Amino acid sequence: MTQTPEQVLADIPGWDGATLSELSGGLTNRTWRVTKDTKSGVLKIDDEPREAPFNSRCDEAYVQNMACKAGLAPQVILADSGLYFTEFTEGVVWTRDCLDKAGNLEMIAAALKRLHALPLTGRSFDASVAAKLYADNLKGLEPDVAKKCVEIAARMRVPLNLCCCHNDLVAANLITTPELMFLDWEYSSDNDPFFDLATIVEHHELSDQQVTVFLDAYMGGDGQRWRAHLEQQRKLYLALLCLWMGSRSNGDPAELDSVALRLATNYS
Repeated sequence: MTQTPEQVLADIPGWDGATLSELSGGLTNRTWRVTKDTKSGVLKIDDEPREAPFNSRCDEAYVQNMACKAGLAPQVILADSGLYFTEFTEGVVWTRDCLDKAGNLEMIAAALKRLHALPLTGRSFDASVAAKLYADNLKGLEPDVAKKCVEIAARMRVPLNLCCCHNDLVAANLITTPELMFLDWEYSSDNDPFFDLATIVEHHELSDQQVTVFLDAYMGGDGQRWRAHLEQQRKLYLALLCLWMGSRSNGDPAELDSVALRLATNYS
């Protein structure tokens, strides 16, 4: 049986009797802000056992604590099957508009270079496996679009330059403290570093000028030479996003149609 947050905290030294306030936003878990004296944390309790493409909670904690030592993530206090407890980090959680502010794309690029320089996690991202998992649970995507998305993922070669990646860099997973940190390491694994860049670009629909600024910042002014490689990863990200959105029972059909149209228009 799933433990209550009170039961979980009772077994963690120094946290018994902490004040709890439930937070919104978890798709596969319930989340609480936990406060005890001057300490504050975030507790997640999963609704169901975690399966691929998610990491296990212990694997997630391994990568997040590695990133924590590099100043890129909050520390994990406790991780076990079905629960995840991290330090609460005060800061500003980003929205899409933050990417339009001067210097912020360069800030992300600098943080990503540090992330991608961390040791390998030992678990490689397999786009074709992720695509099939989503495709097997589709609820709202046209069959021909789904087939195209699966084919895009299947054709993607395993990169030669694997590195530690976050793999879910949407704006809500970025926080300035004032240093930039990354939240929610559920999908982290070894992957092509340009997948993280592609997520930033495609998920937030950056302009061509913004892409140039971002890629140049990441590649030390030599971004144009890597533009074609970024395009491949952008195509892959959109395909996986399509399948992921189509597999969700509470997805927005209009948003799904918009992503499918972008994929068809830009990467036919």
